[in-house]
Amino acid sequence: MRIDIITVQPGLLEGPFSHSILKRAQTKELLEVHTHNLRDYSNLKHKQVDDYQFGGGAGMVMMLEPIVNAIETLQAKVQYDEIIYLTPDGETLNQKMANQLSLKGNLLMLCGHYKGIDERIRTHFVTKEISIGDYVLSGGELAAAVLVDAIGRLIPGVLNDETSALLDSFQDNLLAPPVYTRPEEFRGWKVPDVLMSGDHKKIDNWRHDQALERTKARRPDLL
Repeated sequence: MRIDIITVQPGLLEGPFSHSILKRAQTKELLEVHTHNLRDYSNLKHKQVDDYQFGGGAGMVMMLEPIVNAIETLQAKVQYDEIIYLTPDGETLNQKMANQLSLKGNLLMLCGHYKGIDERIRTHFVTKEISIGDYVLSGGELAAAVLVDAIGRLIPGVLNDETSALLDSFQDNLLAPPVYTRPEEFRGWKVPDVLMSGDHKKIDNWRHDQALERTKARRPDLL
């Protein structure tokens, strides 16, 4: 999979893609992540990418032409399955969406800033708009990093144990059950006996029941 990200703050994305699972995915050549500085596509003298909004009002708007230049330059090299705009008023990211996007070949992400982007970009280029929650960030870079992480870990071969992703919270509309590791007993706090039984059917049933109870208590809206 290839993911291209258009941003005015490429430095914000260096850390998230240089460590842990996403670094491993790129090292294995299962995932390519390329960031593109929007200012490189501005034809203005000072590489301006924002301007005052028509009709007045507080806040600047990301200009049409630099974004069009960036998208069309990249489209000349890569055929994208989706052009995604990270925006607070987009569809809220969930596990089902991450699963679907992980099956795509090439994605282009556009990080918003200021008061957003010229609406004509959304009308004529963007194919999917995604929010990571009902709050506002200073820009779309952190949202893009979250989205890439959610997608990247699902690509076959990225995780050492591919079944791990299938047992994550939300995969079956349930939260994940409690988990335990060594020592078996600490300060009188014991691991549930069923997990030490070696009976995998009983363990699976226990985990499902625990996931169901946790979901009922914490996220009944998922049921």
